[in-house]
Amino acid sequence: MTIITRLRDCCASATALAASAAMILGPSAPAHAQGISLIRDTEIEAVMQGYTDPLLDAAGLDSDSVGLYLVGNNEFNAFVTRGQNIFMHTGAIVIAEYPGEIKAVIAHEIGHIEGAHLVRFGDGTRGAMATMIATLGLGIVAAMAGAGAGGAAIIASAPQFATLDMLRYTRTQEAAADQAAITFMERTGQSSRGLVTTFERFRYQEVMSEARRYEYFRSHPLSSQRIEAMRRRVEASPYYDVEDSPEEIAELRRIQAKIIGFTVAPAQVFQRYPESDTSLEARYARSVAYFRQGRLDHARERLAQLIEMEPENPFFHELEGQMLYESGRIADSVAPHRRAIELMPDAPLLRVNLAASLIGTGEADALDEAVSHLRFALAREQQNSWAWFQLALAHEARGETALAQLATAERFFSVGNSMQAYIFANRARDELDSGTPAWVRASELIAVAEPTPQEIREWNRAERNRRQPLASPAFH
Repeated sequence: MTIITRLRDCCASATALAASAAMILGPSAPAHAQGISLIRDTEIEAVMQGYTDPLLDAAGLDSDSVGLYLVGNNEFNAFVTRGQNIFMHTGAIVIAEYPGEIKAVIAHEIGHIEGAHLVRFGDGTRGAMATMIATLGLGIVAAMAGAGAGGAAIIASAPQFATLDMLRYTRTQEAAADQAAITFMERTGQSSRGLVTTFERFRYQEVMSEARRYEYFRSHPLSSQRIEAMRRRVEASPYYDVEDSPEEIAELRRIQAKIIGFTVAPAQVFQRYPESDTSLEARYARSVAYFRQGRLDHARERLAQLIEMEPENPFFHELEGQMLYESGRIADSVAPHRRAIELMPDAPLLRVNLAASLIGTGEADALDEAVSHLRFALAREQQNSWAWFQLALAHEARGETALAQLATAERFFSVGNSMQAYIFANRARDELDSGTPAWVRASELIAVAEPTPQEIREWNRAERNRRQPLASPAFH
């Protein structure tokens, strides 16, 4: 599991479906301010994609055009952003009691995308603004007519009327997304009970203050009427009694244990999964927890038990490679990463992991192989900034500085940093042979990332501030 902070354009424009005008998250500031940590993990992503793809098909959406991102946060939350992106908190996965609950939440978010609610969100904002302006006008008229106190009261209440108007609009959208979710679940032959049980489980959030509610329930306001409307249709569905398979439940327990192992304090992990628990998921969580404690021998001992139970599981070998790599045993990490790829050759992240280990050895043949794996991964995940970073390291180690600069330009471009992409692409093109594919690519990046005069001025100002010597310390 890799935790990264990546805020691309899609993420930077994160806009939760807020409950009121006062709670609308701005286009980019919240995401940056909160420092959203995205988690990349082949195993967890595969499970989530397996839940999502059939629902996207049922909604008539192209699965390749909808992004699914995991946010490393153990609070229950899920939201969509512009650009058809779904963000799922790891907390929503950990808290779920069975797969149907996660599928239902995903189906609800797909309902927002299919209904183009974000695109129409401006209609609600404009409606609320019109209400506020009309109220202000009424207050001014009243004041001019001589009813000063009454006019002032009307003017003061204008924002409240606007908020109420916005609340009506968002509740309509939430109810529409609920009904769409039930439709998508039915089209895939699945029960929507998870939607009802999830919301019922968090019904107490209704009576909690805004500050104490989960973000999800601040942006997805619950109400008894809304839950009841869902329940009536869910209970009438011919698929109401359809259960998740034992394999799906076991799969969920496994990734829950993995997330808990990586994101919860080890002491809590050992409390939740004591040594007396010999289940696979308990061993998985404890292995990760021992690794995070720095007790590599204990971690590998538990992991060896898992590999003995499932020798063909690529994720156990991947985890062993990660443990060895992050413990400084770079050369030893190559073999388990290579085994993971043998078992799952099409997984880009597994290729990047092996490439990182190969680069760490510094051997010429290993560097060549690393470049090959990274090219494979980047052909499938062009926006993978970690892979671009590793490719830059590999080229630099091979003495190919211009290509390293081009890879760095790609890395910055992938995270939306146009200025740095422009700078490194220029450096690369100056050193590359004219007309080569790399030179052409550098030229393309320069063309699309070229900053505006305003961006150049801001960058120059930021650079001056960064280089300004610190004030001399004062001595008293």
